[in-house]
Amino acid sequence: MTEPQSNASRRDFLKTSGMIASATAIGGAAAPLVHAGESNTIQVALVGCGGRGTGAAENALSVKNGPIKLVAMADVFDYKLKDSYDQLEKTFKESKQVEVPAERKFISFDGYKKAMDCLKPGDVVILATPPAFRWLHFQYAIEKGLNVFMEKPVTVDGPTSRRMLELAEKSIAKNLKVGVGLMCRHCRARHELYDRIKGGEIGDIIALRAYRQTGPVGSANVPPKPNDISELLYQIKMFHGFLWASGGAYSDFLIHNIDECCWMKDAWPVSATASGARTYRGDFIDQNFDTYSVEYTFADGSKFFLEGRNLDGCKSEFASYAHGSKGSAVISTAAHSPAKCRIYKGQKLNSKKDLVWSAAQPEANPYQLEWDDLIDAIRKDHSYNEVKRGVEASLVTSMGRMAAHTGQLVTFDDMLNCTHEFAPDLEKLTMTGAAPLQTLPNGKYPIPQPGIVRDREFG
Repeated sequence: MTEPQSNASRRDFLKTSGMIASATAIGGAAAPLVHAGESNTIQVALVGCGGRGTGAAENALSVKNGPIKLVAMADVFDYKLKDSYDQLEKTFKESKQVEVPAERKFISFDGYKKAMDCLKPGDVVILATPPAFRWLHFQYAIEKGLNVFMEKPVTVDGPTSRRMLELAEKSIAKNLKVGVGLMCRHCRARHELYDRIKGGEIGDIIALRAYRQTGPVGSANVPPKPNDISELLYQIKMFHGFLWASGGAYSDFLIHNIDECCWMKDAWPVSATASGARTYRGDFIDQNFDTYSVEYTFADGSKFFLEGRNLDGCKSEFASYAHGSKGSAVISTAAHSPAKCRIYKGQKLNSKKDLVWSAAQPEANPYQLEWDDLIDAIRKDHSYNEVKRGVEASLVTSMGRMAAHTGQLVTFDDMLNCTHEFAPDLEKLTMTGAAPLQTLPNGKYPIPQPGIVRDREFG
């Protein structure tokens, strides 16, 4: 696959983005209708059977606008596939929407191909493996003419971001519908807040703040590898701990706060500076920092401050806020759902006397809404492709992570044009092969060293 020239500028990127957006608008007219077949039953394959993949499959099968069923599954861990199947089969036992016999359960690195081969053009594949594999699996889905739901982030470095933009154009040319798991964009309360902000209710946005300060998350803390698993499979199992697999805990978890704040600003930052640290690591030997503090800057000079922390025993907060020249807003205040969006006059958030507007409660689950919207677009053949925005959100997230890991100012252009690819031979991985990342002589993995390694992150 030919990549764009390495000296691509932000202007070139935005030009490409505009072309993709235009193609999205005319996609339905320029390409033949893609649908789920004459039976009107949409078949689904699940590639990546962990917790998020299983959750996505459950949301898919819960869409109520027509028949839909799960027919194939793939993973590299047999126990994950079994656990996922057992959970889904139990949940949908009465509706009989899970029809995955043994011959359509695949345990291998090429299992994604075998699972997609069980589908027909117009069906849907869920891509929920660690993010490193996203472009590879998406590429095959396009070849097969499949609609796609892919989990975030969709890229972890510059080369895969450019590659995914190319694939986005190809998917649009084939009129494929593609959803990206940034479900906050489907939250109706946040949509109303966005409209109110665009309408000037808080004035010009001057600053944004976001916090994801919790205890340890996911598989981010990696203990020494046990002897009963290969190095490669161990790194995939503990993917949040490795930059090549997921972009680390920063990319996989902070992307939601980043995306929803940039949405309210209606812009992507042009640069980032950051600091971060490893604190009480103990025996953990992954590549993550425990704290991240990032200052993003937009083209107009306004700021977005992001605080991430994964330590037990500390104050917890999981929220995003916007501050404008006339007022302020709560973008989210209780993790992802419910958002409980609010607008206040002035800057005193949570002041009852200054409350101007609050979103109606209860709120629909955005994890379900993103699937309702995707399947509706498939059945009605509406233009629907979230890949470009998913790449942009992933790129801006990587920009902040790299700023913290190198101790340098990193621009949007720097991140887009970065030549370092964490896993350049991803398509060659096998169950018995070597891992993209090797341990040092001391048995530990390379870690970011801000100020010492200034040109790239460790991969």
